[in-house]
Amino acid sequence: MNWDQIEGNWKQAKGKIIEKWGKLTDDDLDVVAGRREQLAGKLQERYGMAKEEAEEQVSHFEKGASDHWFKH
Repeated sequence: MNWDQIEGNWKQAKGKIIEKWGKLTDDDLDVVAGRREQLAGKLQERYGMAKEEAEEQVSHFEKGASDHWFKH
């Protein structure tokens, strides 16, 4: 799955993101609003990660995303 698909299904993706990174809040994800770079920035902020680590985790999340997440 690519990031455009995650961004296009942001409301559903938010639940999966909170499952993975529980320190992120709904307000954080409203600010992120589907933007990949913003998500990495929030991970840095909440978890004290280096930029590279945050980007790697977002990339791993993106690769693990599945169409069945977004089926109703």
